Amino acid sequence: MVRTVVTGLDGSAESRAAAEWAAREADLRGLPLTLLHVGETVPELLAQAPLLGAETAQYWSETIPRDAAEDLRLRHPGLEIVEEQRRGGPAEILLEEAADAELLALGSRGLSGVGGFLVGSVGLAVVAHAERPVVLVRADEHRTEDAVMPSDAARHRPVVLGLDVAGPDDSLIEFAFDAAARRSTALRVVYGWNLPPYYTYGLSADLDLHDEITRGQATALAAALAPWLEKYPAVEVLGEPRCGNAANHLVDASREASLVVLGRRIRRSPLGAHIGPVTHAVLHHASAPVAVVAHA
Repeated sequence: MVRTVVTGLDGSAESRAAAEWAAREADLRGLPLTLLHVGETVPELLAQAPLLGAETAQYWSETIPRDAAEDLRLRHPGLEIVEEQRRGGPAEILLEEAADAELLALGSRGLSGVGGFLVGSVGLAVVAHAERPVVLVRADEHRTEDAVMPSDAARHRPVVLGLDVAGPDDSLIEFAFDAAARRSTALRVVYGWNLPPYYTYGLSADLDLHDEITRGQATALAAALAPWLEKYPAVEVLGEPRCGNAANHLVDASREASLVVLGRRIRRSPLGAHIGPVTHAVLHHASAPVAVVAHA
């Protein structure tokens, strides 16, 4: 079965930006694009109301993906686009679709006046439970042109990968290298680390300890990336192990990125899924689209 790039549509500017991003991604990957509109089930009494009957609900359910598809076909004439309407809970339906997708793209509202996303409950639920990559795409007054019709400069911004060298995952690293290769751009690998507590509180007299730890972290990062440099020789890689909070460094890097790639460890427990503090912080504050790749 051929996987498709799937995007969720609700008629908002954010979902239209996600659909445009997904169309470009489908073009890059040579895959079909599925435009999915999820309509929540309308209570029977409400469906019988004069202003919102079953026919009205059906009309809007069909109009949203149809209009989006017509618009996208004008800008992506060679792209195969499939329109789909489903009824039910948005998070549940999106998770079902994501299970068989190459990736799922969702829109996320930008925070007014500051950089970052406003990630709603549906988006967080999908990111926390999906086992395929999920990309959150933002549209706001600052980056609408980049989201809908990107300039050449925006198109060739580097891909940023947030990596934990203590447990690097192959699927996460490959997703980031592949994204950079398809975009013919550089890969910027950001890794945040912290000094030991005894150094932080000034209990060490070794003035060279910081440099020594920095060199060690750089060596660990180089070792984690070495096999991928051989597999993707055309991708320019910028390794950046930095002392301090990883989320802050990634948010800073997102301002000049075409895509930020982060991991989420799959945990099947009675307490439910967990996004992780770094990924959670970056999701809410990044300026670029954020891809969350679930891994074992």
